Order: sequence, then structure tokens, then C-alpha cells
Amino acid sequence: MILFQCDYNEGAHPKVLERLVQTNPEQTVGYGEDGYCLEAADKIRKACGDESLAVHFLVGGTQTNMTVIDAALRSHQGVLCAATGHINVHETGAVESCGHKVLELPEKDGKITAAQVENACIEHRDNGSFEHMVQPKMVYISSPTELGTIYSKDELSALYEVCRKYDLYLFLDGARLGYGLAASDNDLTLADIARYTDVFYIGGTKVGALFGEAVVISRDELKKDFRYLIKQKGGMLAKGRLLGVQFDALFTDGLYLEIASHATVLAERLREAFLKKGYELVAPNHTNQIFVVMPDAHLEVLREHFGFSYDHRADAEHSVVRFCTSWATAEDNVDALIDMIEGI
Repeated sequence: MILFQCDYNEGAHPKVLERLVQTNPEQTVGYGEDGYCLEAADKIRKACGDESLAVHFLVGGTQTNMTVIDAALRSHQGVLCAATGHINVHETGAVESCGHKVLELPEKDGKITAAQVENACIEHRDNGSFEHMVQPKMVYISSPTELGTIYSKDELSALYEVCRKYDLYLFLDGARLGYGLAASDNDLTLADIARYTDVFYIGGTKVGALFGEAVVISRDELKKDFRYLIKQKGGMLAKGRLLGVQFDALFTDGLYLEIASHATVLAERLREAFLKKGYELVAPNHTNQIFVVMPDAHLEVLREHFGFSYDHRADAEHSVVRFCTSWATAEDNVDALIDMIEGI
């Protein structure tokens, strides 16, 4: 069985494992205060072009989203988010378990717009019962989104400006950030993302690390006491150096973008094969996630040899499924899938 279910089926990139093995016998202080975490943070700040950024390493994406949002919001405040957003759909209400309502907005291809955010703020402000309603205080987006699409520089800067106008924080979930940066239609850099958000994170779990995410904070008031919240929300690793070593490897000699590019190139080959076969793509994109509408009869054939993710039913005879490449996807496996698609 060849798996295209997600981008974390495999372990870690060999260079990450190599660094973990090399440093394994060393003694370091714990909880992310070791030299490897400090060095990795410096490399991330350099890649973002801003030495004032605070960088913290957490164990996983759900802990990261929950910690960042809870650190930013007071008890009466909520976070605006696309209806398909990860915190709204796939985190078992983790954010809301902290007492912060997720305020969903209609999305198009997984994205929300600055105009939607502005309208939500105006509607709240102008409502005579606004003090009886959850106050919007943060905007959460992910790039790539849950549908594999990405925000452009113009879209991100517009969101940032409207957040400034209405005193909202802008938080970008970068669980798959590498694949977005490597997309052929991307026009954002890490420096742009640092400039046009208050806080974002660089995903490691899905982009070559065994586990871990790197939170990058530019807004000063969000930096204060952030480590208290990491600890409280279960995101702080006692052997914190394991996170630092991994991100140090990923941000050495351009490895992070290199391995992400591998995934997007192979995804493009699959995308072309699906289109050639006549299948419809749900949200056209150039990242590593492909959402495709396929006949159920064809899916039954593919299931005998390939793993993929079911998303939802399109109609009586078709389903929407997701195929996902990763930093570790083998070209031979992509060839095998394309051959079977062409032969159905």
C-alpha cells in the first residue's frame, strides 16, 4: 500500500535524523533554553530579516494554535476564521475549550478577505447589543489553507491593514508553510509574512521534522510571558533541544525550502494527470495538497493499492478526496499512481 493520505506519513528528513543522532550524547539544559534552540531561533530571525522577532518552539500544531490564541485574547474575545479553518474543524474545539469562541466566516477556496473582516468588525461595533456578544480580536488564517490554496502578498497585506484599523491581531497558521513558499504561484517570502502578521508559525511536523513547530512573534505585547502559556497549554518539551536541533537542520543551507519544493513538483505531476483524465479539482492550487472529484468506481480501484483521504460526497456517484505529497514522496510512487489513473 502506497500512502498519499497526508504529509506526515514518514518520519523525518535524513539530515534532521543525522543531526539528532550526532547530538544525542550531549548534555544540555532543558525546556528550549539550550544552545541549539537559540541557534535555530537566530537562523529563523535571519531568514525573516528581523532580529527583533521572538521565536519559540512547541511540540505540535494544535498546541501551537491553542497557545497563541489563548495568549492573545481575553475571556470575552474570539477569533475570526474561515469556516473550513483548522481551528474550526479539525482541532476538537481546542481553542473553544480555552474559553474563546471561533467566529467563522464564509470562505472561498479556503480563504477569507479583508473586506469580510472589516464587515464583521463593523457589524459588531454597530450592533446595539455588542456588549452581549463575543468581541472579535484576532483573525486566524492558514497558508496553505485547508484546501491547499495560498494567500498572495496583496491579500495578506490587506488583511494586516484592516487588522491594524480595527485593532485585531493577525495570526497565520503555517503548519504547511514550506509547501506554500515553494508553490509556483507564491509571491510571499518569510520576511513578508513576518512583516504582515503579528504572529505566525513555521510548521516542522509536516515539512521534514519528526515533530515540532516554530512560533514567530512580531507584536510586542504578545511576546510578554508567552513561555508561561506554552507550559500551561502542554506545548513545552522538557528535552527542548530536540526541537532546536531539528529546526537548526531545516534552516541550514536552504533545506526547508528544498524539501518542500520536492513535494510541490511531484504534486504538480499528479495534478496534471488528474486533469488529463478529466477529473475536476475542487480548489486549484500549486501546493502539495490536491482535492479532486472522482467517480466512486474509480476510487474503489485505487483503494486496493493507494491510501488517500476522503473529504466529502460530491453527488450520488462521485466523492471529493485528497491526495497529498510530502518532502519524502518517492517519484516511483507518483509514477505508479499516474499509471493506474491513466489505466482506469
